[in-house]
Amino acid sequence: MKYPDKFNSPVPSFGPIDAELLIVGLAPGLKGANFTGRPFTGDFAGDLLYSTLSKYKFAKGTYDARPDDGLELHNCRITNAVRCLPPENKPTGAEINNCRPFLISQFEEMPNLKIILALGLVAHKTVLKTCNEKISAHKFVHNTTHQMQNGLTLIDSYHCSKYNTSTKRLTEQMFHDVFETIKVSLK
Repeated sequence: MKYPDKFNSPVPSFGPIDAELLIVGLAPGLKGANFTGRPFTGDFAGDLLYSTLSKYKFAKGTYDARPDDGLELHNCRITNAVRCLPPENKPTGAEINNCRPFLISQFEEMPNLKIILALGLVAHKTVLKTCNEKISAHKFVHNTTHQMQNGLTLIDSYHCSKYNTSTKRLTEQMFHDVFETIKVSLK
């Protein structure tokens, strides 16, 4: 094991089970959730995600990139399509399939779930497959809303990774626009 003093285990979801919003990311980052044990904690993507969640009242407290920073989520839960650090930071189809039962259980255990926010194409496709939807019927487009047959709404966003933000594929305003869509959809 490369970092024996770190979390290095399947990363659990974060946030209340009775939330209406579930954010689905790709997988734990090597020096983020793999180290800390909390999704999007300790890496650049968490900086943008948690500041946005705070701005839109889905989070309370101070995000300090540590799982013991006291940050609390409200009406929002975060999970990943793949729960463990994938080799070379790229999940394989087999890993996604192995983690699908966990994602199914997340959907089933959330009694008030209305909206799923998929961060990136892999999360988008994984949510659709998990919900038995045709991928061809729901093209991934940033800030697009998809109504699924199970009654849930899927909203897409580019992943809030450092790569996407530094190349301007995703700006802070674009990410905030997604949360404006979510707020309207939850009314």
